[in-house]
Amino acid sequence: MGHGHRRGPHMTETLDLYGAFPRLSEAQLTELSPHGEHRAVLPGHVLFREGEPTTEFIVVLAGKVAMVEGHGPDEQTIAVHGPRRFLGELSLLTGQAGFLTAVVREPGEVLAVPAEQVRALVTRDPALGDLILRAYLARRSLLIGLGAGFRIIGSRYSADCRRLREFAARNRLPHRWIDLEEDETAGTLLRELRIPPEDTPVVIWRGDKVLRNPTVGELAKAIGLPAPVPGDRVRDLVIVGAGPAGLAAAVYGASEGLTTVVLDAVAAGGQAGTSSRIENYLGFPSGLSGAELAERAVIQAHKFGAALTIPAKATGLRPANGFYGVLLEDGDTVRGHAVIIATGARYRKLEVPELEKYEGSGVYYAATPFELRMCDRSPVVIVGGGNSAGQAALYLSKSASSVHMIVRGEDVRASMSRYLADELDRTPGIEIKHNTEVRELIGDGTLKGVRVYDKRAGEFLEIPTRAMFVFIGAVPHTDWLEGTVPLDDRGFVITGQSTAWNAQLPLESDHLGVFAVGDVRSGSVKRVASAVGEGAMAVRLVHERFTPGNRQRRP
Repeated sequence: MGHGHRRGPHMTETLDLYGAFPRLSEAQLTELSPHGEHRAVLPGHVLFREGEPTTEFIVVLAGKVAMVEGHGPDEQTIAVHGPRRFLGELSLLTGQAGFLTAVVREPGEVLAVPAEQVRALVTRDPALGDLILRAYLARRSLLIGLGAGFRIIGSRYSADCRRLREFAARNRLPHRWIDLEEDETAGTLLRELRIPPEDTPVVIWRGDKVLRNPTVGELAKAIGLPAPVPGDRVRDLVIVGAGPAGLAAAVYGASEGLTTVVLDAVAAGGQAGTSSRIENYLGFPSGLSGAELAERAVIQAHKFGAALTIPAKATGLRPANGFYGVLLEDGDTVRGHAVIIATGARYRKLEVPELEKYEGSGVYYAATPFELRMCDRSPVVIVGGGNSAGQAALYLSKSASSVHMIVRGEDVRASMSRYLADELDRTPGIEIKHNTEVRELIGDGTLKGVRVYDKRAGEFLEIPTRAMFVFIGAVPHTDWLEGTVPLDDRGFVITGQSTAWNAQLPLESDHLGVFAVGDVRSGSVKRVASAVGEGAMAVRLVHERFTPGNRQRRP
């Protein structure tokens, strides 16, 4: 798997792209110094290794330290740090295992500060905290762009391969996909490892750890994502779903002293986490990506002590003896006195023949950096006329040769924010086809085009494309709640309907102490800002539910 030393000019220690490699000031070093240990280091000394938890924040005081992938004869140099540079990346703040190894290149001295001490310091020093967070977010993006981390080897036609790649992309885990259909060396490697084709996809981690068609849970465990929470403890608050609403509830719940655990089946960020750009979120005038919003919120929740477990798929909700049990797919049960349902919604599917045949090999429901790379200099089709479709069109237009938007209505301004519609008009390469519907997918296992019907002209058109993105609304993730809490006719959770015998609070279901927030709640405003607001409000209502006068209403 080695490719020799890789050290491009954009990764040298003299440049600082996007704030990824800043130097600490003398004042910041003085502040950090009493909390850490000064160590002399020699060439070849390994400060931490990929695949292991990073427990120390290390600053180079003298000498040079290289960040390498695949430490050994075939290692690849990612970056070299000199004096006043700090090592590591986002995994130090999120509790994941590291994706790189730190090796001393030139003799010198380092300052090693326990990670817990750094987390405490950055809360007291916003300037230092912002500097570290910006650098770590930028470094994670660089690692993803370089294809560092683990390897996924499999066929583009494999649903299991798509499952692993989607999990890695949604969780922003640095990795590289090696396509068996295109990379001739991949087949040779599998033969060397004595892995038959039926055992693919395989994941290779740290050069020697091989997982054969693992579940996402097995992959998460192998690369050091936080382990599932024990099932015997009763927590104050269990939050199901780690989208904006769930993460907001986690931050406010944990910061107010509630023992808080967050469960999600796929990734932090929910549907918003797949958004390439959120332009109208308060406080970010230049916009931010859904992934960045999720990463910042996860770090914030961790700072206050919330436990986040991914993947953890909820399969049921059961009241028992003064608390609730959230049943998980792996057979475990997480217990809490209060539950906040924040499972959001999933994208609605087009009603066209053989749609499932092309899902993952031409039909997609999110526009992330993973899809952006796949659409390089190729035409794409986007189905839908809402904000998600508009954001995806702008994002994909950076890479695609052309973008065709298929919209059933007469004007996207009827369903899209004005700023997005105006931006679409100004962006070259984007064509909006109004009064048009997709009727057929064309291909032979891999998408090659779509056949659309122009209702106004009364004619069919064929648009060549290898990628169609569908953004036509959503259905709630409430299958696991059927028969437990009342749902409306579309499957959303009904809240706040008090009766003479059941005094519900706002956002509360008929099971007192069980709240629903964000997209999953019936009647909610489907916007990121409102979801965050509901998540914060729900924590206030949890306190109100369990005040002394209301405790008799617990399950």
